[in-house]
Amino acid sequence: MIALGFEGSANKIGIGIVKLDGSILANPRHTYITPPGHGFLPRETALHHQEHVLPLVHAALKEANITPDQIDCICYTKGPGMGGPLQVASIVVRILSQLWKKPIVAVNHCVAHIEMGRVVCGAEDPVVLYVSGGNTQVIAYSEGRYRIFGETIDIAVGNCLDRFARVLKISNDPSPGYNIEQLAKNGKEYVELPYVVKGMDVSFSGIESFIEETANRKLAANECTPADLCFSLQETVFAMLVEITERAMAHCDKKDVLIVGGVGCNIRLQQMMQIMCEERGGRLYATDDRYCVDNGAMIAYTGLLAFAHGHATPMEDTTTTQRYRTDDVLAVWRGVEHAPVGKDDAVNGVSGKCGVADLLHTSDTAIASN
Repeated sequence: MIALGFEGSANKIGIGIVKLDGSILANPRHTYITPPGHGFLPRETALHHQEHVLPLVHAALKEANITPDQIDCICYTKGPGMGGPLQVASIVVRILSQLWKKPIVAVNHCVAHIEMGRVVCGAEDPVVLYVSGGNTQVIAYSEGRYRIFGETIDIAVGNCLDRFARVLKISNDPSPGYNIEQLAKNGKEYVELPYVVKGMDVSFSGIESFIEETANRKLAANECTPADLCFSLQETVFAMLVEITERAMAHCDKKDVLIVGGVGCNIRLQQMMQIMCEERGGRLYATDDRYCVDNGAMIAYTGLLAFAHGHATPMEDTTTTQRYRTDDVLAVWRGVEHAPVGKDDAVNGVSGKCGVADLLHTSDTAIASN
């Protein structure tokens, strides 16, 4: 079985073609990059997606060396995400479904990140830390659903990093978070910042406001460098994430952690989480930007899992929503107790047991695709 997947919930439009065994036949994407100091707005992002979506479909079919007749279903991101960009992919999917006579499967963006990480890394039943520009959640599977044990109560960690990148006028190419990570490597002095953990939840908006004010004051007085501030911000917010993840592990009696989402590419976050996992006798599973960053393959694979278990979305229900909770989805493909185990040839030569140590040597060159 083969699925065609469309991802367009934020500033990346991606098309993936995937087999049910997890083999990725194609996974091209294009990123909308704005000038330094600027974020991306829904209307301009949607126009970007409109411009690139059809060329990406052609490129994916060519790379996979298949025709539309060989596709079993077409999958798309229903939500969560930005309204305008989400609608671009859903409209194209509805048109292609009618042209090619193919069923549609609506996919939850958050669950797709988890399933992509599981099939690539071979993580059996981990606690999941999902960190991106729009989401921050600690998740574990239980009784048919991915349950949220902790999350941000305001902005996502990726949004916190992105906002601070705008303050420093850091380039958005390939992504502001990646450029903050590189700058943080040169930081030498830790600038004390608020540390806001509330039980199982975290808060980042106050930290972002505090470091913005600190940057305006201390940089003008030459009391620190931009690298010091990037280093301090990473160390603080990542320590918060490690804390709530470890608390969820203790609650769920699990030893392994899987990091997914765009911020999950950050090598410093992976290093900190790996130390915690090793102290608990567990293992960290993480990937690089090919699978952490939004992509069409994760949508295709997750939709195909549901489709293989008899689920498809009627045309009248192929809508989008900016709010779609991870725990709203019934993960029918997982059953109650078992999860897929990784294999040596999981995805295009990527080891099915790719822990963080396998990626450290390529970390500096693993950047978001344009």
